[in-house]
Amino acid sequence: MKGILKMEKHYYLVVLVLTMNLLLPTHSIAQIIAAGEHHSLVLCGDSTSMSFGDNSDGELGSGLLFDSTIPVDVATLSSVTAVSAGRNHSLWMLEDGTVWASGENFHGELGDGTNNYSITPIQVSSLTDIKAIAGGFFHSVALHEDGTLSAWGSNTYYELGNGTEISSNVPVPVSSISNVIAISSRGLFTLALKDDGTVWSWGYNNYGQLGDGTEVDGPFPAMVSSLSNVIAIAGGQDFSIALKSDGTVWAWGRNYYGSLGNGTNGNSNVPVQVNTISDVIAIAAGYDFALALKSDGTVWTWGFNLYGQLGNGTNTDSNVPVQVSSLSGAFAIAGGYGHSMAVKNDGTIKTWGFNDNGQLGNATYIDTNVPVFVTESCQDITSVNSISARLTSSVFPNPFNSQFTIGGTKANGVAVIFDAMGKEIMRLKTFDVETKINCRNFIPGLYFVRYVEGNKVESFKLTCTN
Repeated sequence: MKGILKMEKHYYLVVLVLTMNLLLPTHSIAQIIAAGEHHSLVLCGDSTSMSFGDNSDGELGSGLLFDSTIPVDVATLSSVTAVSAGRNHSLWMLEDGTVWASGENFHGELGDGTNNYSITPIQVSSLTDIKAIAGGFFHSVALHEDGTLSAWGSNTYYELGNGTEISSNVPVPVSSISNVIAISSRGLFTLALKDDGTVWSWGYNNYGQLGDGTEVDGPFPAMVSSLSNVIAIAGGQDFSIALKSDGTVWAWGRNYYGSLGNGTNGNSNVPVQVNTISDVIAIAAGYDFALALKSDGTVWTWGFNLYGQLGNGTNTDSNVPVQVSSLSGAFAIAGGYGHSMAVKNDGTIKTWGFNDNGQLGNATYIDTNVPVFVTESCQDITSVNSISARLTSSVFPNPFNSQFTIGGTKANGVAVIFDAMGKEIMRLKTFDVETKINCRNFIPGLYFVRYVEGNKVESFKLTCTN
């Protein structure tokens, strides 16, 4: 999910502090929550999943066909490592690299070789080496370990990226693209981020959401114009956003409600910068609105706000970012048709916006324009304390490329590095003053560093852009 970047400025971003008996967060920012059109998914710390909201097509994967205003267990699945929500279908990725799906399947979006909906997760055919998933309007996309892509479902607008308009209920290769490290899809198009920091797109393009300077549908992946050093992407209904390594956000496509965040309401078929926002570390896109998570744990939103999905205490659209009310310490965000989600450092989940099917998970059907707590969700999603002061030690640069440094270390210390799933991948003794760590073989994504020195334990969250 990151592009190549050589950092020259050192960033001292201290995000987490833990005691010895606490666990590091176990999942990456983009994978632990997902918002569909009217339903929500959560990935729990024990690698199970919960869901809430609309279940008219079985998208909750609960084995029932009833909506739920509170989280319910997703049936039969364990060892889940990622979740993604399409319009009325859901996707789960397991530790073994397989993909499972439930919900609507009229267009083949479940990828099991049929067009029958399912109320419990069923395995997508012939996928075993997957490291990322994305659910679109009527289609789904998966990223293989080798950087290639497969897609399945509707292909009316070239959503499958294989040059045809033939839909498929089993995965087919996306043409002419490789070295992909992240994918995103919500509408009738798909975005892919390559390891060189460029963004590629294909599918429906009536509003310029492909960002190639045209409004012509794209049958094959094509590069988004004038955009580089991108580390994260998010596709809305008919617009797109990208996060650059310098913390700025860029957007393109439909802008009727201000979803491009540039102070206007005019569409753009090339990227434009979102106004007045910087230091962003994560992004998400809803139907016609967007979210950004800043390094200080605050969440900012812009665009369509009929249901209060901007979370700023109003129902007024905004074409520039506004801060979500009474929300701090966030580390993950997601946007649906008309609702938004955020995970806080204490493991609680907050939601706001449209709630016609209980997608806010707070045991009501009442819309709200300020965040509310999700009821009885898995609280072991993470358990950390945010801090604002710089500790004795520091980690820089952040984001990092092939190497980072832990400053303030001692010769009797130990550094332990965990991947986004909480798996220990490196342990080494530290040196006096500072310890440089070679990370050339790290894949792009989120990492956690624990530095132990006697009774002192300090932990840091970093982003790799290899």
